[in-house]
Amino acid sequence: MRLRPIVTGLAVVILTVIAAGTAFLVTYPERGALAAGGGRPGRDATPAETDGTRADPSPAARATPGGLVPDRTLPSSAPVVGGPGVQVTPPHLLAISPKRVPERTLLKIAKLRHVQKVALADGGAVHVSGTALRLLAVDPATFRSWTPKRVADHPEVWSALARGELVADAATIKRLGMVLGAEYQIDRGPKLRVAASVSLGLPGVDGLVSQDLGHRLGFPGGVVVLVHGDPGEVSDTAVKRLLGKGAQVARVGQAAVRPRATATPGQALVGRPGSYLDLYQRAATVCPGLSWTVLAAIGQVESSHGRNNGPSSAGALGPMQFMPATWKVYGVDGDGDGEADIWSPYDAVPSAAKYLCANGAGAGGDKLRKSVWFYNHSWDYVNKVLSLADAYARAYAS
Repeated sequence: MRLRPIVTGLAVVILTVIAAGTAFLVTYPERGALAAGGGRPGRDATPAETDGTRADPSPAARATPGGLVPDRTLPSSAPVVGGPGVQVTPPHLLAISPKRVPERTLLKIAKLRHVQKVALADGGAVHVSGTALRLLAVDPATFRSWTPKRVADHPEVWSALARGELVADAATIKRLGMVLGAEYQIDRGPKLRVAASVSLGLPGVDGLVSQDLGHRLGFPGGVVVLVHGDPGEVSDTAVKRLLGKGAQVARVGQAAVRPRATATPGQALVGRPGSYLDLYQRAATVCPGLSWTVLAAIGQVESSHGRNNGPSSAGALGPMQFMPATWKVYGVDGDGDGEADIWSPYDAVPSAAKYLCANGAGAGGDKLRKSVWFYNHSWDYVNKVLSLADAYARAYAS
């Protein structure tokens, strides 16, 4: 496999940088998709994943309370944004060398002023129906800390790499119309399954594969240099000089973003209450007529109040288990920080209230039941949630 395609690709997009990284799963096809086989696009009609049962279009009889018990720690459980932490040190420079970088050169780069950490990766290009995909071949255990925080905390990314599957950059998925879960035939090579899609923020890089798979694809080893240091201070000129003729160097992330005025935060819809109880109560005001106990019940069933934020097997994310496509329509900025974050309970809970309200939850009765059915197409789920909501009302009666 020749290195020239990835070097050429970098030269073309050297000034194009995706500064922020957001992990998400793509679950719908685009027009003009590359030919794929063996995969099936996931659905995105509801926020949460169904339980696999066939939906009945008519309401079922109300289940009697019992089974699930309201979470009595709810009043003192402070909402937490995100999941298990990984200490990330994302690159500020990405360099491509025309040949393997010797260890002595890597040590010289590490000794440059403002440089704190360096690493090597493999890289190369494959073609699908004549379209080039420029890939990094990495060891998941060591590369994880080099990715944006939301990518590092996304377990499916690292499981996919361990299984020998492709993790595609979000921009590549959109540009080429690739479908999550589909297999793509590599020209004169194996089939690769697209298992996840994330925003890597690496210019000219279309995705990730494991180091072992990279070896099988014939990628050159040790030709990609990642440099972490003081943003904007590490000398790209010095790195390029040490790598020699033909090397390409691009600034990444904060190091590539021009300073700009700080955005003014928006008005807080619910703010940042100190407990999930208060959060559910405030979020219910987004939908007049909706009881906070319904949101609490959904929050307990879906993620145990943020203790298990996914992704689910269907690709639902965050404490209220939204599908990414649904989030694009109903996601709100609940705490006024300027971002609607699917992983943040301060945004996800009021977004769930908005989604339920759009389906008639505020009217109560059968319309409330149908709105919960829209949240997850299962009448068993509806019965479970509304029975648990009744139990919450009794447990937290003033």
